[in-house]
Amino acid sequence: MTSYYKISKALIVLCLSCIVLITQAQSRTWSFLQAPKEITLKLIRDPVTLSLASTDYGHIVHDNPFAIFAPSSISDISLLINFSNSLAIPITIAPRGQAHSIHGQAMTNDGVVVNMTELNGFRNGDGIIVVSDDTTATTIGPYADVGGEQIWIDVLHATLERGLTPLSWTDYLYLSVGGTLSNAGISGQTFRFGPQISNVHELDVVTGKGDLVTCSAENNSELFYAVLGGLGQFGIITRARIALGPAPTRVKWLRLLYNNFSAFSGDQEYLISVNGRNETNAADYVEGFLLLNQPPQDLSFYPEPDHPRITSLVTQYGIIYVIELVKYYDNSTQEHVDEDVNFWVEELKFVPTFMFEKDVSYEEFLNRVHADELFLRSQGLWDIPHPWLNLFVPASRISDFDEGVFKGIILQQNITAGLVIIYPMNRTKWDDNMSAVTPHDDVFYVVSFLHSTGFDKLEEFQAQNQQILQFCANAGIGIKQYLPQNKTREEWEKQFGPKWKTFKERKAQFDPNSILSPGQGIFN
Repeated sequence: MTSYYKISKALIVLCLSCIVLITQAQSRTWSFLQAPKEITLKLIRDPVTLSLASTDYGHIVHDNPFAIFAPSSISDISLLINFSNSLAIPITIAPRGQAHSIHGQAMTNDGVVVNMTELNGFRNGDGIIVVSDDTTATTIGPYADVGGEQIWIDVLHATLERGLTPLSWTDYLYLSVGGTLSNAGISGQTFRFGPQISNVHELDVVTGKGDLVTCSAENNSELFYAVLGGLGQFGIITRARIALGPAPTRVKWLRLLYNNFSAFSGDQEYLISVNGRNETNAADYVEGFLLLNQPPQDLSFYPEPDHPRITSLVTQYGIIYVIELVKYYDNSTQEHVDEDVNFWVEELKFVPTFMFEKDVSYEEFLNRVHADELFLRSQGLWDIPHPWLNLFVPASRISDFDEGVFKGIILQQNITAGLVIIYPMNRTKWDDNMSAVTPHDDVFYVVSFLHSTGFDKLEEFQAQNQQILQFCANAGIGIKQYLPQNKTREEWEKQFGPKWKTFKERKAQFDPNSILSPGQGIFN
C-alpha cells in the first residue's frame, strides 16, 4: 500500500509539472502573438534551427529556446528587448555569435536567441571600417569600427589590407568580436598589450532596457566598463572601436623544451617582464604548454628526425614543459630579429639542443589553429563534447599547482588530458574598472585544460575538472575561472570577490529584469 501511494504521489507531481510546462508554453506563445509584426516576422521556430541553437561548441549543455530572432538592424534588437520588458514575465534573450561557448553561456531555455550573424546583411559590407587618417585617428591612433557580430579573422584580413593590425588576439580567430569582448579575449600577446578588452576605445551597446548607447572611458563610462568582460549581463555589443598598430609581415616562432618546472616558469616570467608597448626588445608573444607522457602527442611543429628524441625526453620525465616564443618583424627590422631572439635565448634555461624554430608569415601564425580545426572537422572530431576548464592561477602558487594538479592529478589518472596551455600575464595590463576578474598577484597564469572527448568519457573529464577545482579550494589557491561555469550564487560571489557588489548594482542599472544572457546562470 505504501508503494502505491508513493507511485501515486510521484505521478501527481509529474502531471502537475507537465501542466505547468504546457501552461508556460501557451503563455509564451500568447505573448508573442501580441508582439509587433517587426518582431514576429523575424522569429524562426522550425525544429532544425531550434535544435542548432540548443547546443554550442561544448556539446554539454542543451537548452531549447522558444524561438530564434533574426534581426535586420540594430533597432530590431532594441525593439525585441523593449517588448520583453513590457511583459508581466519578461522573456530571456541570449545573443549568439559563433556559439563557441562551452557550457551553455549563449543559450536560453524557452527564451529567444538573437542570431547576431544576421546583422551581416544589415551592414551591407561595412561591418569592418578601418580608419587611419581622420581627426579621431590623429588623436587616438588608427582604429577599426567593427560590428559585434564580425569575426576576428575578417578583422585581421581587413586591417592587413591597410598595413595595420589589432594588437591583442585570441588563439582562435573564428570568434565574434562581441563574444570575446564579453569575456576578455586573451592570448600570448596579453602580457604586453593586455587582453582585447584593454584595446577598445568605444562601444555601441543595446542595454537590457533596450537603449542603444555609445559609451567609452569618457562617456557613459559605467556601461563601458560594465560590458567589457561583463559576460553579456548588461548589454549586447553591436559595435566596437578597436585600437590598431602597424602590422608586421613575418614572425620568428620558437619552442623551447624544459624538464624542470621552476626553470620553465622562471623563464616565462623573465620574458614577460619586458612588456612596454613600444619596447623594441620585448617579445611579442609568450605562451606555453605541456607535453605529457600520454597518447596522442602532437609533434607536428618539430622536424620529423627529432621526434624520437623528444618522445624519449617526455617518456623519461613524464611531463615536458614547452615555452612558445614569438618575435614579429618586417623588412625594416629583419636585419636585427635574429640578434633580438638570440639575446633572450642566451638567458633561458631550457634543455640544451631542444630549441626549435620556424619562420612564417604573420597571418599564418595568428591563424595557426584553423589548420587544426580543418583536420578535426575532416575526422568528425570537431562537433564533440569539450569539457574545458580555464583558470587564472596566482604566480605565487603556480608551483603548488604544478605539484598538485599536473603531477598529482593529470599524470596519475588514466585519462588523456589533451592540450594543456600555461602562460603568465601581467595584472597591470588589465583595467580593474572593467567587469573581468583576475587574481590579486601582479603576475598570474592562464591554465587551460582543453579536453575533447566522446560522450562516453564526458563524465570522467567533468569529474577530473571538479577534482582540480577542489584541490585549489583545499590548498587555498585563489584561482579565478575564465569562461566561468559556476552554478550557485555563492560561487559567483566568490568569483567576483570585491567586484560582486558593483556587478550587482550595474545589473540593476542596465538590465533590471535580468533578461540578458541567462545561460551564464548568474542572476537567472
